[in-house]
Amino acid sequence: MTKAIYLAGPDVFLPDAVEIGRRKVALCAAYGFNGLFPLDSAIDPKARDASLQIFHANQTMMDRADAIIANLTPFRGPSADAGTVYELGYMAGKGKRCFAYCNDPRIYADRIVGITASGGIKIDRDGSTVEDFGHVDNLMMIHALDLHGAPLVTPTRMPSDIWRDLASFEQCLTIASAR
Repeated sequence: MTKAIYLAGPDVFLPDAVEIGRRKVALCAAYGFNGLFPLDSAIDPKARDASLQIFHANQTMMDRADAIIANLTPFRGPSADAGTVYELGYMAGKGKRCFAYCNDPRIYADRIVGITASGGIKIDRDGSTVEDFGHVDNLMMIHALDLHGAPLVTPTRMPSDIWRDLASFEQCLTIASAR
């Protein structure tokens, strides 16, 4: 039986999202997996309850999936897309295999603008402490991956096109196929 993998990430917001999804699904098939891309659901974005329909469709896909590969590349800020983080947590909570990649290998704290140090603690420009455990993103995601699948995959250096370079995604598939 072919294992299904839910393909989470902010890729769905890109202008060529459908093409990126097709490339990911094709790579999944090459590794013997059935890739489930969120935009594969037929939903009218103009429907009054479109957001709820999208939520239910994505949750149904996640329930059908055996695993998730989440794109945790920072989106609209220094951290991963909030919806993708929810999906990763949902799958971890269901006890499913969790894999993820981030095409920005910088440490999370290094991505935050306006950090100052106060007594060895990093503070952002709003006066809040900055999580600085040397991880690429928030510790909850990092350890969910460690405990429910495999460590976060990152390139040694940032690709020229962080949204369309699928080398780290493919590395997740290699890890998933070995499990």
